[in-house]
Amino acid sequence: MQRHNTGNLSIKTDGKVIRGWDITGSLDIYANDVTIIDSKITSTNWWGVNLRPGYSGLRVLHTTITAVPGKGPDNGGVNYAVSNMGVSSIEVGWCNISVFGNALSMGQGYLHDNYVHDLVAFRNQSGEWQHTDAVISGGGNKGRLTIRRNTLLNSVPVDRGASASIGLFADTGVVSHVTIEGNWLAGGAYALYGGGSGANGIQVTDNVFSDQYHPHGGAYGAVAAWNPDGAGNLWSGNRMSDGTPVTPEPTP
Repeated sequence: MQRHNTGNLSIKTDGKVIRGWDITGSLDIYANDVTIIDSKITSTNWWGVNLRPGYSGLRVLHTTITAVPGKGPDNGGVNYAVSNMGVSSIEVGWCNISVFGNALSMGQGYLHDNYVHDLVAFRNQSGEWQHTDAVISGGGNKGRLTIRRNTLLNSVPVDRGASASIGLFADTGVVSHVTIEGNWLAGGAYALYGGGSGANGIQVTDNVFSDQYHPHGGAYGAVAAWNPDGAGNLWSGNRMSDGTPVTPEPTP
């Protein structure tokens, strides 16, 4: 039997299992080792699931996470389906995620077998279009971010803020220890931003860049900000959906 909940909920019990819930609202996780599984979250907030600082062990599995556009209290200036503000990797797997402008936001985590689609362009309170990404990481991470076997689509037009399907940005520190393997990527200004000139330990292998929205994966190309000289960086087996190999241009 499905449990129905309305409102923004705070979870404060370690080891809590949320199974089969239908939530209209959001989940704030102030606990360790919480599992969300076989559930549906329709957020009227500017996040779906948020692991708060100081906590660890979150798993979000086989769950649908979507939103009502424009309902966030800051008018979408921050906008994410799952955010890891905690102290360890989290797992997000086999989830169906839509609407949020920055769907999966984290520096460390295991993101696998998810379908991220139908992102919605959004403005902040000043009326400025905000960047949209299916996966976004701001750098400075201490753990590993693994992105594997996902379908990551960003259909938002560039003039309304489209950034990437996977955006690795050095906004808060150096980007490092990222594995991107076997994903299907489409949309954004570039489908992939690779972390910039300081990025290291970035392994990008066997991904497909689709022409679903743009002939070259993203509006301006498949990949930008790739550092071929970073220690441990690897680019191998990446191709367009017609089989044409994708070779990144060096970072300026």
